[in-house]
Amino acid sequence: MRSRYSAFAVGDADYLWRTWHPRTRPESVDIDPQVQWTGLEIVRCVGGLDGDAEGDVEFRALYRESQRTGTLHELSRFAVRARRWLYVDGEVS
Repeated sequence: MRSRYSAFAVGDADYLWRTWHPRTRPESVDIDPQVQWTGLEIVRCVGGLDGDAEGDVEFRALYRESQRTGTLHELSRFAVRARRWLYVDGEVS
């Protein structure tokens, strides 16, 4: 989760695409250059330990866009494929 947040923060769309599960991955990933990511808070994690096949991460990511600030609150689902954790999907609240 932290690596994907960092990829958004530095604009690394290729990393985001490569860490997205092929079952749910879009054809391309676009990052809005007007959005500046300013912080990440991990709220809770369920699963995701050695030997687990899947896990969930609830987080809040802070951002600034133009003159306003905001928070993205999401429950992200991850799954292991080829011994790597990949983003499957998420529910924004």
